[in-house]
Amino acid sequence: MKADIYNWKGETVGTLELPENVFGTAWNADLMHQVVEAMRANVRTPVAHAKGRGEVRGGGKKPWRQKGTGRARHGSIRSPIWKGGGVTHGPTKEKQFEKTLPRKMRTKALWMALAKKKADNELLVLDAVLLPEGRTKAASTALRALSGIPGFEAIREKNTGVIVGAEDTGTARAFRNIPGVRTVEARNVTALDVLGARFILIGKRAFEKFGAKK
Repeated sequence: MKADIYNWKGETVGTLELPENVFGTAWNADLMHQVVEAMRANVRTPVAHAKGRGEVRGGGKKPWRQKGTGRARHGSIRSPIWKGGGVTHGPTKEKQFEKTLPRKMRTKALWMALAKKKADNELLVLDAVLLPEGRTKAASTALRALSGIPGFEAIREKNTGVIVGAEDTGTARAFRNIPGVRTVEARNVTALDVLGARFILIGKRAFEKFGAKK
């Protein structure tokens, strides 16, 4: 399986042999759903929190004596059955949503996501994702040129993921002020990063390192 290599001007400058073990991976919807849900859970920050009776202010004094009033006995006005009292079984910020995923599952999900992007003509291999000057104008000009490639006309209007190597430090700086564009290092990319973008741009050098991962 081969893919054309483009430069920042949108011109074809060569071809690249794509690893079959990556781009030949069959789609497994159940596996992908499990991996994506686990990854979303792992980045979730518990925010909702309902106060229990031990956290609600007041209620230290017994509202009335235990016997002799003809009313039901109560020990605190902050009991869950009182208005303004604590909440029973409410959400708490201490809840943990993290899930453990085997490395093989994460890797296969990533391969499936890349294979789907290639099959849908939403993955573009560049000769280098390297903008050393780190200027937003250069990144904007590059995207404008790449929008001339068939199938990538909407690259400036849709979410785009740019996969870079560790040495491409200027690239993230060049793209960070462009809405909808996110850069991520090849060693850190996940299936969630790939599926969360409409188009994927990946440099040849980063792609070779990326494809060598097991």
